[in-house]
Amino acid sequence: MADRSFLAWPFFDEAHRGVAGELGRWADGTIDRLVDHHDVDGSCRRLVAALGRAGFLRAAAPAAQGDGSLFDVRTLCLIRETLAYRSGLADFAFAMQGLGTGPITLFGSDALRQRYLPKVVRGEAIAAFALSEPEAGSDVAAMTTTATPDGPDHVRLDGLKTWISNGGIADHYVVFARSGEAAGARGISAYVVDADAPGLSIAERIDVIAPHPLATLKFDGCRVPLARRIGGGGDGFKVAMATLDVFRSTVGAAALGLARRALDEALGRAASRRMFGGVLGDLQLTQAGLAEMATGIDAAALLVYRAAWTKDRGAARVTREAAMAKLFATETAQQVIDRAVQIFGGLGVRQGVKVEELYREIRALRIYEGATEVQKVVIGRELMKAAQAATAGGDAAQ
Repeated sequence: MADRSFLAWPFFDEAHRGVAGELGRWADGTIDRLVDHHDVDGSCRRLVAALGRAGFLRAAAPAAQGDGSLFDVRTLCLIRETLAYRSGLADFAFAMQGLGTGPITLFGSDALRQRYLPKVVRGEAIAAFALSEPEAGSDVAAMTTTATPDGPDHVRLDGLKTWISNGGIADHYVVFARSGEAAGARGISAYVVDADAPGLSIAERIDVIAPHPLATLKFDGCRVPLARRIGGGGDGFKVAMATLDVFRSTVGAAALGLARRALDEALGRAASRRMFGGVLGDLQLTQAGLAEMATGIDAAALLVYRAAWTKDRGAARVTREAAMAKLFATETAQQVIDRAVQIFGGLGVRQGVKVEELYREIRALRIYEGATEVQKVVIGRELMKAAQAATAGGDAAQ
């Protein structure tokens, strides 16, 4: 069982510890019977429905309560870590409900919140976030999908979105398109598009090494009411970045869950594998590897929950903290899982063995919601911005 001693850290209160315990017990008795890796779409639908019935999706769309509730990022992180420890697909099912409705929670009108959020919270509708394009992933401002005025009350969407999680099974998509208010990032708007909207089609389903529902969406004269716009015209980039600012830390938390499971699997193997008159764990090299794994996990956890705590304490943005958390936690998890596979030896690359599954699951987390290289750029820019502001302030004081 994963080490839960970190829940005693001052980042958390009793409500957080309660959620982690309740979800852990629920997940242990529920997830395995819902997941079939040969039926990924069906598995995600079952997981979303079950998470909704159990009440855990309230954290993914808090504005559905209509009382002004906002995201508690520590709760999101604890849920993702707890689910990822048991199943990467269960973590995915929860996370996409949050990401696919995050813009509505943060910037949507009351009408949009009432229309879309309650069904998502109940697990009766599946959400998706459609930002990336074939030539616009990390460089969001390079997107070419257009939103053209079509009468006084509608826009027409044309273009492609790709690598869209829940693509093909979602009931609605939050779509970002170039609306032309200004050049670059300032000319993008966000819209909620129902999956059955005329002019929206699934151009391709995408298979990846750790199966998840992914697709390329095609918009061909897709007519969307202007009332489905999230925020004002030209606010799309702000909407996207604010949403990612909340959820980027949670990617690090999911990586923590995968890494903790890998460490536990490695410890079990090291304690039971007989060799050289003892067990694998008697060897100093094995102990050194386990020590490095555990230390990396704790360091990553401190960064993840520092970022989440900072956001929950009222910080407008946690760009630097979230980027550090996502960068370090995903890279560390990759190293931890790779070491676990090595400890398992040949058995570690056999299909059906948990560390082999973890090895496939972790790889995408170093890419999506901002690749490792992008996080380094973000951190560097934030550091330079702070340094320049400090220099300017010092000059003004002289």
